[in-house]
Amino acid sequence: MDTVDSIATRGKGNLLSRIALRFTAWTEKWMPDAFGFVLVGTLVILAAGMLTGEGTAKLIDSWGKGFWSLIPFTLQMAMIIIGGYVVATSRILSRLIAWIATLPGDARQAVVMTAFISMFTSYLNWAFSLIFTAILAKEIARVVDRVDYRTISAMGFVGLGTVWAQGLSGSAALQVANGVSSPAAIQSVIASARPDHTGLIPLHETLFLWQSVACVGILAVVVLILAWFMAPTPEQAVTAEDLGIHLSPVYVEEEPARQQKPRPGDFLEHSPVVTVLVVLVGMAYLVRHFHHGAGSVFDRLDLNTINMILILLGLLLHWRPYRMAEAVKKATPSAASVLLQYPLYGGIFGMIVYTGLSERIAHFLVHMATGTLYPGMIALYSFILGIFVPSAGSKWVIEAPYVIGAANLLHVNQGWMVVVYDLGEASANLVQPFWMLPILAILGLKARDIMGYTFTFCLFCFPLVLIMVTLFAKTLPFP
Repeated sequence: MDTVDSIATRGKGNLLSRIALRFTAWTEKWMPDAFGFVLVGTLVILAAGMLTGEGTAKLIDSWGKGFWSLIPFTLQMAMIIIGGYVVATSRILSRLIAWIATLPGDARQAVVMTAFISMFTSYLNWAFSLIFTAILAKEIARVVDRVDYRTISAMGFVGLGTVWAQGLSGSAALQVANGVSSPAAIQSVIASARPDHTGLIPLHETLFLWQSVACVGILAVVVLILAWFMAPTPEQAVTAEDLGIHLSPVYVEEEPARQQKPRPGDFLEHSPVVTVLVVLVGMAYLVRHFHHGAGSVFDRLDLNTINMILILLGLLLHWRPYRMAEAVKKATPSAASVLLQYPLYGGIFGMIVYTGLSERIAHFLVHMATGTLYPGMIALYSFILGIFVPSAGSKWVIEAPYVIGAANLLHVNQGWMVVVYDLGEASANLVQPFWMLPILAILGLKARDIMGYTFTFCLFCFPLVLIMVTLFAKTLPFP
């Protein structure tokens, strides 16, 4: 198989596609895999803490304290991968994915369509988007001639690096809008500068600001333009076959061999009766959960609820218990990288949030800022911190008191700072592999295979984010 460097020289291509290919060649040669990335990140944060005055013993203790702090989240993410795979490989959803995969007329159209679907679905819900677009990208690569497998895979992730946090599952905005999920310390800081003295910021002051919607629209247009020009020519394309990856159809029904004399127990494995009864129980719970739960509907649509919906959908769509069991067996290996790496990310999280390192960085930025520069500096801060602590909800709980507190002192709109923080957080996903792991596991790739493309998106999109958050801040009143 030709190397990436040699393939990049085939044909003329355009400047942007050549840039993306060169970045990819660089990442494939020099960048460690995602597991190596988290190991190096651990040592970098340890060194940063020591250089800023944190004691070595305290840093090590904080690493150990944080190591298992993401275990519930780790299991949730593993179940997202398994549940999403199970649903997507059911008869109905797999046929839908197979049909969508036939829509683009050529490789370039396929790349742009995948980027659009990734952004659209991530705006609705980031977890669903990760799995759906990964399986869709894989099927598109199978049926569309000469699609660069690395490019189409990167497009399946681009929504998580651009618009997801401004969508319906944006964690920071949902937290500050609900008194149950927003800690008292955050509510106190918010209330101190609001005329109504409430400690909440409603969604129409964050996600549904016209400025926030405009950011989503502008980013989406820019991403689609970049995707169009970034797609390699057929001569430059590296297909899944070139990478040694075998692509099977998204759905192949495999009936297990039946015994000549079925056992009485086989009835349960092949009958939908028990499946239907369990699904009805689950549906009854979900109705009660959404009708009687605290907060808004969006607050109640958390990861646990999404996972339950995926499992119930999987049961219903696979219909017979043995099909569901087989689908789960096939999906489980895809969660291996999450199980291995997320505890190490938890250790990094611990060194940042259980010491004074994060607060020192934030205070440094706040002291340098003015009302005009503050939004851009917080976007940059969120971006940098997001590389090492890629968990928007948990980061926000720690950062919010002084992010909002400084905004009050500098007379910057509070709701806009939530938007700014989320835009920086989303951009960080383009340069670190934490959230790529589920999609990479399904696609059979490594982080370095697609990060040349995500780096290229970041090169154009993050400076645009800094410009937008600065300019739009001037259009918003305080508080």
